[in-house]
Amino acid sequence: MITGALLIAACSAEEPAGPPEASSDFSQVILQATGGNPSAEAAANQITDPYMREIIAEISDDAYEGRGPGSRGDVKARQYLTQRMEELGLLPGGEDGSWEQPFELVGVNTMQPDAWTFEGHGKTQTLTQWDDYVVNSGKQVDRIDVAEAELVFVGYGIEAPEYDWDDFKDADLEGKVLLIMNNDPDWDPELFAGETRLYYGRWTYKYESAARQGAAGAIIIHTTPSASYPYQVVQTSWTGPQFELRAGDEPRTNFNGWVTEDSARNLVAMAGHDLDELRERAYNRDFEPVPLGITTSIGMDVELEYVESANILGLLPGSDPELRDEVVVYTAHHDHLGIGTPNEDGDAIYNGAYDNASGVALVMGIAKAMMAMPEAPRRSVLIALVGAEEQGLLGSLYYAKNPTFPAGKIAANINYDTVNIWGHSHDATYVGLGKTTIDQIVELIAAEQGRTITPDQFPYKGSFYRSDQFSFARIGVPAAYLDPGTNFVDRPPGWGREQVDHFTDVNYHQPSDEYDPSWNLDGMITDAQLGFWVGLAIANADQMPNWNEGDEFEAARLEALAAEQD
Repeated sequence: MITGALLIAACSAEEPAGPPEASSDFSQVILQATGGNPSAEAAANQITDPYMREIIAEISDDAYEGRGPGSRGDVKARQYLTQRMEELGLLPGGEDGSWEQPFELVGVNTMQPDAWTFEGHGKTQTLTQWDDYVVNSGKQVDRIDVAEAELVFVGYGIEAPEYDWDDFKDADLEGKVLLIMNNDPDWDPELFAGETRLYYGRWTYKYESAARQGAAGAIIIHTTPSASYPYQVVQTSWTGPQFELRAGDEPRTNFNGWVTEDSARNLVAMAGHDLDELRERAYNRDFEPVPLGITTSIGMDVELEYVESANILGLLPGSDPELRDEVVVYTAHHDHLGIGTPNEDGDAIYNGAYDNASGVALVMGIAKAMMAMPEAPRRSVLIALVGAEEQGLLGSLYYAKNPTFPAGKIAANINYDTVNIWGHSHDATYVGLGKTTIDQIVELIAAEQGRTITPDQFPYKGSFYRSDQFSFARIGVPAAYLDPGTNFVDRPPGWGREQVDHFTDVNYHQPSDEYDPSWNLDGMITDAQLGFWVGLAIANADQMPNWNEGDEFEAARLEALAAEQD
């Protein structure tokens, strides 16, 4: 039925997994979209190693200068990818026949001071930029000044009525600097989903939450377990221009920063507290903010740069007159960090080969398969290579606010952000498993490949809330983030996790994220075929997928669908 099944079975001594139980409706969808359509199986075979490898190697080359938003490399990458879409026969998917959906970005480049001083209780503590902290303007202005603002420890900095959790307790935090723990409560599966990080645990939420309190600034305490990446990622990611969409009337802090755990420990010790004891207090619902009696002042000049990036949109119109105004959207982000702080070898180009030239190549492979079909699927298919993801999902956020198809007409979003470069795996990871009715389709098709689907294998990273499918989910679109598996064929247990951990510890957001010709893309092909079959099944089904009852995004979906009925 699906070519990948034969390949996996040949490589594996294990028996292929049997298909999971599912409704006859879904089974019929799979049959009609895949095994009942030999031409679709032939199309899936158009996903090849040379095609995807060429794209990875090209856009991660030094000539693209790391594809920083609005840079020459960004423009060069968009031109190249547009050309590849044209070669496939896709149609321009933007407004007025354009391949691009442009959006303006504000580059906020904060002149971070070399030292930052805190005073209180007759003591002074001075932190060093880069080694101890990074800090950036929270506003799009040319100067930030904060004078003698008090430091207040606010635990996780979370307000979550659905969990009866409020770290602020109506405290007056206007003009204060909030010291905030990273992550969210993770010790009880019934509270904030346990070890699965929710949006409450993301740094973006922390800064937004502090701004809603009227705080002058927000400082997150970095630890590698709570961030899911080492401090070097903070250093490289939060230094230099920080790109944002143009500010609206939303509340904003004057500055946002990070400090190392040791620096935070020394600061709270000035106030006679122990950091571990404060964190222990914050593990309870009755926690209240702790004023530290420490003040700080900071002034920073800010350089503002206004640049333009764009989402690249390629469209395959649907063949069904009644369903072609609905769409399945595939996404991968084409940007990376550009040119930044040199590493110890003097390399300053953050190539982003794995993150996310690999995801772009996989989605283009799926596009190639879709275009090889003798007849288009019933619904339309949009290939959306979005920009400025590394700056806070900005390209997908802009698309979600300005969609080319109404939210209620977007059947599903299937997103890729880093893919399998290590060979065949017995499994595939589905970040978001259990949230939508897409689950059954993914599991059935994976079973036909002789593979299993596992939920997020690194749930503490909060991956569902830190890649582009989140932008679609927020407007109600059922979304799936398909990731590599970790159970690799002919590899010992744990080997796959070691590869992912090594990338995170050594190469994530570093100049060393470069293309390696030794990468094994066999598993990437199988994963791309899985994504192709899943999107094809959704595009050909009578009904669109839904969020499962009670999911956090169900209400947004119902609202979007209702808008289409008005």
